[in-house]
Amino acid sequence: MPRAARPDPSASADGTDGQGWLIVGLGNPGPEYAGHRHNVGFMVVDVLAQQVGGSFRRHKRARASVLEGRLAGRHVVLARPTTYMNDSGKAVTALTDFYSVDPSRLIVVHDELDLPFGRIRLKFGGGDNGHNGLRSLRQSLGTGEYYRARFGIDRPPGQMDAAAYVLRNFSATERKDLVDHVARTADAVEELVTHGLEEAQARYNS
Repeated sequence: MPRAARPDPSASADGTDGQGWLIVGLGNPGPEYAGHRHNVGFMVVDVLAQQVGGSFRRHKRARASVLEGRLAGRHVVLARPTTYMNDSGKAVTALTDFYSVDPSRLIVVHDELDLPFGRIRLKFGGGDNGHNGLRSLRQSLGTGEYYRARFGIDRPPGQMDAAAYVLRNFSATERKDLVDHVARTADAVEELVTHGLEEAQARYNS
């Protein structure tokens, strides 16, 4: 099956090409989950929201909170599903349908166990790698051909179960650098939107 076409990074920065971006941070809703490793996608999208300006609002037709505006001159919709992680795909599919966004214009920000803490990896397409949110997206969208901004949270120590590990707060040591790592991931997403995957990878896939 041919891969979905990647967007042309040379497209007009004023949005006249008619193509916007849907940027989704994955996580679980509610204050009790806010600091968990599994919610780092929400954290990154919150930083992007500060750059766009405005506040998230509940979407009328999708189980998500959204903020529509411009990021570095490009039209974007930022979203935080209000479903739990395992049902993220339902919210994302409703948003792609509502905004007529092809998966090739979708960026999903999520935690990644197989990367050291704070490491960033940008990619297009790929598998689920055991991530329940990505599995839900594939089931609902019918494809894995979208952009991913992967934020490393490292593997759990010792014999700790991964499912329990991702639903814990970042450690005190990690929190010292968390704000900087989250901000850098937000910058990487902006670079992807404005200059395309290859340039963003060259700068941020350390």
